[in-house]
Amino acid sequence: MNAIFMKKLSCLTVLLFFACHLPAKTATNSIFRELYSVLENKAMYSADKEERIHDIKKGLNIPELTDNQLYTINNQLYAEFYIYQTDSAIYYLHHNLQIAKKLKNTEYIYETKLNLAYMYWQTARFFESIDMLESLDRSQFVHLPETLFYNYLEAYKRLYRYYAESQVDKRNDFFRKSNNYRDSLLNILSPGSKTFQILSAEKLTDEDKTTEAKAILTDLLSYSLTEDHDRAILNSILANIYKKEGNIAMQKKYFAISAICDIKNAIKENTSTQALALILFQEGDIDNAYKCVQSSMEDAIFCNSRFRTYEITKIFPIINTAYQAKVGKQQKELKIYLLLVSILSLFLVIAVVYVYRQMQRIVRIRKELHRTNVKLSKLNEDLQESNLKLHHLNNDLEDVNRKLSETNLVKETYLGKFIDLCSNYIEKLDNYRRNLNRIAGAGKLEELYKALKSTTFVEEELKDFHINFDETFLRIYPTFIEEFNALFPKEEKQTVKPGELLNTELRIYALIRLGINDSSKIAVFLRYSITTVYTYRSKLKNKSLFKDSLEEQIMKIGN
Repeated sequence: MNAIFMKKLSCLTVLLFFACHLPAKTATNSIFRELYSVLENKAMYSADKEERIHDIKKGLNIPELTDNQLYTINNQLYAEFYIYQTDSAIYYLHHNLQIAKKLKNTEYIYETKLNLAYMYWQTARFFESIDMLESLDRSQFVHLPETLFYNYLEAYKRLYRYYAESQVDKRNDFFRKSNNYRDSLLNILSPGSKTFQILSAEKLTDEDKTTEAKAILTDLLSYSLTEDHDRAILNSILANIYKKEGNIAMQKKYFAISAICDIKNAIKENTSTQALALILFQEGDIDNAYKCVQSSMEDAIFCNSRFRTYEITKIFPIINTAYQAKVGKQQKELKIYLLLVSILSLFLVIAVVYVYRQMQRIVRIRKELHRTNVKLSKLNEDLQESNLKLHHLNNDLEDVNRKLSETNLVKETYLGKFIDLCSNYIEKLDNYRRNLNRIAGAGKLEELYKALKSTTFVEEELKDFHINFDETFLRIYPTFIEEFNALFPKEEKQTVKPGELLNTELRIYALIRLGINDSSKIAVFLRYSITTVYTYRSKLKNKSLFKDSLEEQIMKIGN
């Protein structure tokens, strides 16, 4: 073991020697340019991920699938979702648990429960995760594939470690339990396996033997040729080792590489962008820190990883406040610069006017006699022109009066529609009340409960309400759809289904155009979840030609 370690250490020394002679700063700058580029195109990678998921889901539509085939497809979907969208991952695992119990397949049951334990931990449901692991009979693992027992020990190790990091009391107890499971894994794993080497590096790091840990991870990275999640994990671990050493530059580099790999693979459950945001903030790079923490917050919310969301909320308000303060300061400075430019421009105009007038004064002296005669001849023309202007002015006034009359008519029409709508709702509610009263009076309690539980009345009224809203809004802003689509590339333009006036995306931004900008109010108005409204808004912003000012452009529609 010592010989292997000395060999790896020698390789690391050679690598470090050559690294000192390379333009390290230029390479790091190149990494960060790539990071900010992939952050801008994050939606594209997510779209690729969604397409892969859609292709896998097609397999669920194959007729007469066997339970084993269905279990395999569900596992494929879990593999796509578990670090992308936790709710969906848990959904397919629950289905697989039912299938496993139906088949009475112990391997399937244990595999699925281990995966569920991991997902419960990820969503901060630590006690449920422990309960799931404790439901497994350890003695049964001798009859199952070895990898399941490895995963069982790894699950306990990871659970206790992360639980310890989120606690104040009994931290050492939880860390000790985690380390015990890690040692158990090291005793049974093959020394040549990747998992063994990563766990060894983690143990060496805990023992402050960071040089040996870096040697192991550097060796593993030399064999990692694709930008996958494993490469992201290795870089993240290496960055944390440099964090322990206090090496800021190397932290940034490896966290950035890890973040790039995760973004390109649409990994929403990640820590690298969050860690990078804090480093950049501490260095005073507020703009890029805000980009990273905003991306990390969006990923955590999309993934519904409560543990990650809780971690991000510790730093997001701090970075967001600093960013907003910087933006406010920049806007204030910009106003001052604009004022100074305006004043200088005014002085320049005054100087130009003064020089021009002096030149014109000489010309006027020479032409004054001629102009006197010309004035007399033009007087009649001016009178005729004045009469013509008066005539046009009268026509314009008549047009204005006509438009005012039309405006008043539109207001009266909308007021009448509003009164009719309210009257109809009152009448429908009264009829609904009478119907319920009639059923209750007849003693038909089952029918009464059924009527009270039914959402048909609300859904129909909501549908009528949306139709009335769409018609009224499009009368006020008849060109809304055309102007809205002008804010997007040709392939991202919104279309509505036959029989509809507005779709969900258009209706959300119609409310924004009316001044309702709060996502929670929009969610209540349209009876959607806040997450749904936020997702629609984020997706459309990323797709638009005005990513940073889409809603400002929306407010200009119809002006």
